[in-house]
Parts: sequence; structure tokens; C-alpha cells
Amino acid sequence: MKVIIIAGGLGTRIAEETEDKPKPMVLINGKPILWHLMNIFSIQGMNDFIISTGYKSEVIEDWVTNNKIINTNNDEINIKTLNTGLSTHTGGRISEVMKTMPNEKVIATYGDGLANVSIRNLLDFHKSHGKLATVTAVRPPARFGYLKIENHKVTHFGEKNQSDEGWINGGFFVLDPEVSNYVESIDEPFETGALVRLTNESQLMSYQHSGFWQPMDTLREKRELEKMAMQKNPPWLEFS
Repeated sequence: MKVIIIAGGLGTRIAEETEDKPKPMVLINGKPILWHLMNIFSIQGMNDFIISTGYKSEVIEDWVTNNKIINTNNDEINIKTLNTGLSTHTGGRISEVMKTMPNEKVIATYGDGLANVSIRNLLDFHKSHGKLATVTAVRPPARFGYLKIENHKVTHFGEKNQSDEGWINGGFFVLDPEVSNYVESIDEPFETGALVRLTNESQLMSYQHSGFWQPMDTLREKRELEKMAMQKNPPWLEFS
């Protein structure tokens, strides 16, 4: 099974880092976050990747061409790139790649988030329910000081626990071949197009992941990931 990585967006929320490179090429402890993401899959036995590029696609293409990319177990990672256009949205990027391998089930995820998702458990869950698509549901990291207020009086001030948050889309999708038919246009976000249609037809299931998950939307989050990457076992590589 191949892994599609969506890596073509502009990365405007972390523009300080993405003026000269796409967001998945932002360095975390000396290596692109894209490498860290692929490592999550590769050390779990999945080594075939197709990167859906767009903005600054040549940066990713050059990196793939000029580097023998290996995981932490010294296994070589197999990578292809597909330029899906500068203005294409996430739905179009996924569907354009899926069209190159019709009849194949795939995993797809975003190129800017890390998580210690068990791929075996994710695939087992997808197989068990028989629907067309699975999305990994995660708890968003607590980002702000949490206020508990009663009658305008602050009764608690501190960090809110992740477990207090609702579930959100964390990527790490498993998609049957038919899912590409649910994307109506390359200009359509996957999240507000295909996923909504799948939901309306009761074809989308959620794999609830309670472990580590962290996007890289801000410089603060980049710095947090850099600190974690310096650990002997970063949290996105600690599987239960």
C-alpha cells in the first residue's frame, strides 16, 4: 500500500519559514518535517510514498532526487513526486494521485503533522468496518491558558487538558479507490467536499487516536517539535 503525502500548500501561517520552501521542507532538528513524517510510516513497514506537490515543488523534487533517503532503521525509503498544481486544494491533490493508481487502497495524510499512530491498528480498524474511508480523529493540543468562570469570577486558571477537547481531523486517512469519485473538482478542499459527501452517505468512520499528535502551524509549534526531535525517542516514534 502506498502513502500519499499532501505537500503542495502555501504554508501562509508559518510564512517566516515558507518564503523559499514548501512547509513540509521546514527543518526539524536538521531534517525536513517531511522526513520525520515518512519515518513514522517507514519504521512500521510502509516505504512507498507519493508526495503531492505544488508550491515550490522543485524544492521537494530536488531533495528527493539528490538524497538517498533512509529511515532511522537504515531502510531506504521509496519516493515519487507528482506536481498537482499550485492552486489545487487538498481534495484535488489526493484525487489526482489516486487516479495514477486506480483500484488501489491508499493512506493519505498532511505533510505538516506528526503522530504516533499505529498504522497496523489503523488498517485493521478500516478493514473491520467495511466503509470507504477512515479518518484518524485526534485531540487538539491545548494552546491557551484555560479559564473556568462562574458568574464572571475566574475559579481556575491554567492549561486545559487535551482530553477536555473535542475530536478533530488529524489526517492519517485510509481511503478505498472509490473515494476519488467523491472529489468533484481539483479546486475543492477534501475536508469540505469529499469528506462531507462520504459522511452523508455513512461511508466515513473515525479511528480515535489518543496518543501523540502535533501539527506545525506556527513557529512556536516548530520550536516545540525541534526540542522533541532531539530526544532519543521522539514522541511520534513511541508506539504502544
